[in-house]
Formats: sequence, C-alpha cells, structure tokens
Amino acid sequence: LNKLDVPEAKDLADLVRPDLEARGFRVFDISTVARSGLRELTFALGEIIAGHRATRADEGPQERVVIRPRGSEKEFSIRVEGGTYGNLYRIVGAKPERWVQQTDFRNDEAVGFLADRLDKLGVEDELFRAGATPGATVVIGEGDGVVFDWQPSLSSAAELMTAPRGTDPRIDPSNRRTTSQRREQYRERMDAKAEARADLEAERLSSSGWSEESDG
Repeated sequence: LNKLDVPEAKDLADLVRPDLEARGFRVFDISTVARSGLRELTFALGEIIAGHRATRADEGPQERVVIRPRGSEKEFSIRVEGGTYGNLYRIVGAKPERWVQQTDFRNDEAVGFLADRLDKLGVEDELFRAGATPGATVVIGEGDGVVFDWQPSLSSAAELMTAPRGTDPRIDPSNRRTTSQRREQYRERMDAKAEARADLEAERLSSSGWSEESDG
C-alpha cells in the first residue's frame, strides 16, 4: 500500500489491510517520498524471486523455442510438353494464372506490363533453364490456358537502343501470332498427341493379335 505519507492514505490502508490479509496477501505499507517500508518490500521481493528460481531449477532445463523464417516457396512451376509440332512450355501457378486473366492482350502496354511481372517473378529465368527459346509457345494455366509466343525481356539499355523508338520487341504485333492462331496451333498439337496415342494403341493391339473385327 503506497503513499502512506498522506494521512488519508494511511486511514484507507488501515481499512483495507485486514481484507487483503484475509485473502492471503502479504501487505506492505510504503512511502516513496518518506522512503519508509521500502527495505522490507525489497527483501520480500528477493525471497519471492529466490523461491521461483529454486522451483525452476527442480523442473530441469526448459526447452528453448527457436523461431526460423519459412523458406521461400516457388510460386509457379514449368512443365515441358512435347509433341509433333515441337515443345510447348506450360506455366502453372496462382500468380501467373491470375495475372494473365487480368491482362488485355489487345493492349500492347498491358502485355508489356505482364512481361515485366513474369520476369520479376523469375518466370523468364526458369523458361531459359527449361530450354525455351525466343518465339517458343508458352501456355499459362492448365487445359487450354492462355497461349502466347514468348519473347524474353530486354536485359540491357543497349538492347533497348537497338529497337525502334517507341517500340518494345516483347510486344511488337508484327512479331506475334494472333490469339486465334496461337490457340489453333495449340489445339493442333493436342490433336496430334491424341492421334499418336491412338496409333500406338492400335499397333499394340495388332501385335497382340486382337482387333475390334476379330472381337466381333
């Protein structure tokens, strides 16, 4: 109970002390101004700390909790899919798939912005590692996805200076197939793969001496 140097506070302390002691609390009358009762309080605190340390020592060493930052997880993957018409590179991941859905491919500036975002995400580096070359067919997303011809980003100011003023080789319409052309060639690749699987199955059945006609 503090401020015992004030007469009213002392009267209040006398009033509440019995109730606190009845609840099991140790009560100390102190005054920081008069510096009274501080020694007794200090000794009592020392006893409490010593008792707590003794209890912790009996419990044995506590296991230390180590918090480590999570490792950065890749936000996309690239799958190389081969076929009669050559390889295509499929990019699967929440971010790139969302970005292409938000992009207006009729707008050259929007396409350039998409290329920058994919580059910062590391897509271009991974395409290079996967063996993609400029002009390679890239599909973002499963199924039909969004199909386009990949043109690497400019890697230096010197490359930018070699391009005509006000243009960006990554989004030059004269160097890109139309969306309908890209999708049509993509479907042709898928049809060719299906036909190849059917031919292989027919050849397997033929070699085993079984056919639909003989079954009938």
